[in-house]
Amino acid sequence: MNAMTQVPRPMDVPERPQVATYDARDLIRDGVQAQIVLDGQTYILRITKAGKLILTK
Repeated sequence: MNAMTQVPRPMDVPERPQVATYDARDLIRDGVQAQIVLDGQTYILRITKAGKLILTK
């Protein structure tokens, strides 16, 4: 898996302490979808052809 890349924040957005920001494409290995597990539940994060993110259970 690729190393996670921190995305620089725009200058006009106030800094929030301890909020990690990641490029969604770094989370998605095959360019289509990634599985995310929270408390034993698996969610699917995918990028649509239109470049939108969808998170489903």
